[in-house]
Amino acid sequence: MIRSVVVGCGAYLPETVLTNAELAKRVDTSDDWIRERTGIRQRHVAKPGEKTSDLALQAARGALTMAGMDANELDLIVCATTTPDETFPATATTLQARLNMNHGAAFDVQAVCSGFVYGMAVADSFIKTGMARTVLLVGAETMSRLMDWTDRTTCVLFGDGAGAVVLQAREGRGDSTDRGVFNSKLFSDGRLHDLLYVDGGPSSTQTTGHLRMQGKEVFRHAVTNISNAILASLAEAGLTIADIDWFIPHQANQRILDGTARKLGIPPEKVVSTVALHGNTSAASVPLALATAVADGRVQKGQLVLLEAMGGGFTWGASLLRW
Repeated sequence: MIRSVVVGCGAYLPETVLTNAELAKRVDTSDDWIRERTGIRQRHVAKPGEKTSDLALQAARGALTMAGMDANELDLIVCATTTPDETFPATATTLQARLNMNHGAAFDVQAVCSGFVYGMAVADSFIKTGMARTVLLVGAETMSRLMDWTDRTTCVLFGDGAGAVVLQAREGRGDSTDRGVFNSKLFSDGRLHDLLYVDGGPSSTQTTGHLRMQGKEVFRHAVTNISNAILASLAEAGLTIADIDWFIPHQANQRILDGTARKLGIPPEKVVSTVALHGNTSAASVPLALATAVADGRVQKGQLVLLEAMGGGFTWGASLLRW
């Protein structure tokens, strides 16, 4: 059986750090207020002129270096982003050009904060059907460009960044001892649009717009939906919570991470959390957290890792893999 094995990962954060104390000078908030409600202490923000593709390029180079590959060994680039450089073309094609990849294909995936998990399903499908052998999957965002900096309920939550993985086809036995992606479970419910959305777009307002959110309702749906996605993924693989070595969630809010862990009985020490330092980087948050845990030695070869996320739309899902 063909498995999609992660052979490299990389990450990039913009140099500019925006602390809670600095935010308190812009909007009616405080370091204590933000920490108590979100767990966030700081976030990284792209400099003027620094684009999503700039962040994606650095993360992609890191993933390729770890994989020991050149970009021309890739067959496909998938970029998960809510904040493309331009309405079109896809940011993935800009990344393709900047990597000097002169063949194959490149396109974007838009599922907001769930984008990387959706992208994992896309990459895995291309590999398992034989349409690609080696795929670069990137989650990259400049969420600061969508913020209303007068709205303290949203501007304190988000940051910018990028993470990337290289997946490659490898032969497996077809059982739970294989390395690679076991499954991805994806869900959405468009009826929940008004709970988390951006109030602009080319077809509606001809503007970029700003992010709008009903925080309490998002929290309530997040814990339930994420928990259900995790259980669906484990059930399909014939595994349990106890079998998983690391849970790597979307870094939306520490309270959501804690609530999900309590609901499912996940030991806190198995949950990778980077939200305090990164904030919510949307589609970049899962690969950033993954890259952090790989770099510091927590995630080891052969361990079971479960990725999960929920984003506007609503979209949500989980991906299960053996590192």
